Amino acid sequence: MRPQSLTLVAACLALLAPTAPAAVPQAFGLPTSDGPVGAADLLAKVRGCDPVSRGKYRTDDFAPRTVPVCGTRDAVFWKADMDIDCDGRPGRHCNRAADPLFAPVTAFQQSDGRQLSAETLPYIVVPMKSATWNHRDSGVLAGSVAAVIYRGRVQYAVVGDTGPDDIIGEASYATAKALGIPADPRTGGVASGVTYIVFKDSRVKPIEDKAEALAVGERLAKLFVRN
Repeated sequence: MRPQSLTLVAACLALLAPTAPAAVPQAFGLPTSDGPVGAADLLAKVRGCDPVSRGKYRTDDFAPRTVPVCGTRDAVFWKADMDIDCDGRPGRHCNRAADPLFAPVTAFQQSDGRQLSAETLPYIVVPMKSATWNHRDSGVLAGSVAAVIYRGRVQYAVVGDTGPDDIIGEASYATAKALGIPADPRTGGVASGVTYIVFKDSRVKPIEDKAEALAVGERLAKLFVRN
């Protein structure tokens, strides 16, 4: 084919080629890249509160009831403190000597039947069923995936344990460490500023698979932000 013909063909193909879609502005709340969803993107989706609990929870024994569980179509969330859960399989940092309230069991177990390890597995604690809220009614089960946010950091975790039916705001030693929160079961934790977002009807199997929790968490976080 002669050079002139090649030039004409190239011009025609350029005219027929589809144009690239316009970039979606950040103002619409969508991530601007395929990278991980940032803390600000997630927090922007949980500014208000449509309560799913019939009342509010305490953050500690004898504290006033100030924390509702809120809901959206895809998730439930609450904003509270973080107490350190060291229960489950004992280890170097989580044991009876380190934690006077240590319990050698967790509400949910690994696929091999062993108790969860608070030292190594990022997990959160949800209140036991009560008249205030039954987490199962909101699609929150053993192994459900949560995004835990503190001071600009996001850590994906699983629902791994249950706590008192009137207290909320607790996560494993490993979750605290990942977020830069002091994790000592006696003196650690923070008094406020932690947001917990649990994606409804999500589940990691086996519950101890941290890589799967991260992969599922990042995928659901993107969908949550986009919706």
